[in-house]
Amino acid sequence: MADRITVIGWDGTPLTEAAGAALASATLVAGAPYQLSALPVPDDAERIALGDIRQAARRIAEHRGAAVVVAEGDPGFFGVVRTLRRPEYGLELEILPAVSSVATAFARAGMPWEDAQVVSAHGGRLRRAANICRAHPKVAVLTAPGAGPAELALMLRGVHRTFVVCEALGTPEEDVTVLTSDRIADHVWRDPNVVLVIGGSVQAGPVDQAAGWLAGRPVGYPGAERGWALPGDAYAGAGRTGGETGVPDTLPAHVRALVLARLGARPGDLVWSVGAGSGALAVEVARFGAAVVAVEGSRSACARLTVNARRYGVEVEAVHGSGPDVLGGLPEPDAAVVESGGPDVVRAVLARKPERFVALPRTFAEAEEVRRAIGEAGYRADGVLLQSTPLRSAEDGGGLELGADGTGALVLWGEQIV
Repeated sequence: MADRITVIGWDGTPLTEAAGAALASATLVAGAPYQLSALPVPDDAERIALGDIRQAARRIAEHRGAAVVVAEGDPGFFGVVRTLRRPEYGLELEILPAVSSVATAFARAGMPWEDAQVVSAHGGRLRRAANICRAHPKVAVLTAPGAGPAELALMLRGVHRTFVVCEALGTPEEDVTVLTSDRIADHVWRDPNVVLVIGGSVQAGPVDQAAGWLAGRPVGYPGAERGWALPGDAYAGAGRTGGETGVPDTLPAHVRALVLARLGARPGDLVWSVGAGSGALAVEVARFGAAVVAVEGSRSACARLTVNARRYGVEVEAVHGSGPDVLGGLPEPDAAVVESGGPDVVRAVLARKPERFVALPRTFAEAEEVRRAIGEAGYRADGVLLQSTPLRSAEDGGGLELGADGTGALVLWGEQIV
C-alpha cells in the first residue's frame, strides 16, 4: 500500500498549504485530465486519469510511495471517498476537502440550501433523481454523462420547473445558465455540471424558515400532522361521493393504512393513484417522499386534491381523466393503486408493470376478476376483506359500545414475481 494517501478536494481556488505540500511530494497523482493539467503535478509522478475509480483504487493500493487523489469540491460528499474506503482496498486516507460543488452551485444562484434535496444521477439513477425533482420544490442533481440536464428535463416532461445549470464550476470555463425546463433540451451541456431544479406548488415560506434546524426539506412539511392514515375529516372532500359511481372521495383511515403498507412508497419512487378522489391516499403517499401522479375523472375532486396537497406541503400531480386511455402518457410507475375504475383500468395499469400494485374492488365479483388479472400479469396476488366497527361512548356513560355503522372494504394487492 502507498506510504501516504491524500485525497484533495479542489474547487478551482488556490490549494491550501497542506494540499500543496501533499501534491509536491506525490509519486502518484490521480485526477480528472483537466485537474492533472491545471495543477502543479510533479514531473516524475505517475499520473492516472480518473475514470474507473475502482481500477484506480487497486493501482493506488499497489503503489509504493506518496499517492494523491484529486477530486472535485468535497470528495466525501457523493465523491471518491466512499469507493476508496471500501474494505477490499485497505486504504487509509487523509482527506483535505474544498467547498462542495452543490454548495458552490447554490451560492452562484444566491439561494439557501439547507432545505434542498441532493441526489446523484450516476449509476443509472436518472429516473429516480427525476422522481425526487417531481416530489420536491428544491433539488440539486449531480449529473453524469448521458444523465445530464437535457435528459433530466425530458424525464420531467410536462412538469414545470426552473433549471439552474452550473457548468465547470471552479474553472475558467465556469458558466451558470437559468432556463425553464421546456428549454433545457434545446442546449448541449458540458460535463461536469450540477443542476438545481426549482419550483412546484410547494414553496418555501415563513414556516420553513423557522424550522431551519434539519438539513433536507422534511417530507410533508410545513403544516403536516404527525403520523399517517389521518382521520378522513383531515382532508377537504371527506364524506363526499363520486357523482356517477357513488364511491367515497376519501378512503377510511384504516383502509389507507393497509394500502400504504402494501405500496411501500419511498423517496425516488413514482406512484400512480388512479381514481384518486379528493386525494387523501395520494397525499399520504407523497408524505413518504415519493412522487405521485393522481388520476381523477372529476374536475371538482381534482381541485380538492390540489387543496389537500398544499395543506400538507407535498407535490401531487393531478391528471384529469378516466379509463385506460389517460394512462398512456404518464411516466413509468414503481407502484400503483387503483382506488376506483374497474377491471379494465386494473389491466391497463398492470400493463405498465409497477413493482407493487393495489386495487380496491367494490364487489366480490369484481374482486375475483381483479385477482385473476393480477395473476395473469405475472404478479403474486393476495388480498383481504377488511372489516371495522367503530367504538363509541355508551349513552349512559358507562364505557364503550360498538357502533352500528360498521364497514367492510376489499383490498387486493400484487407484487412482481422475481
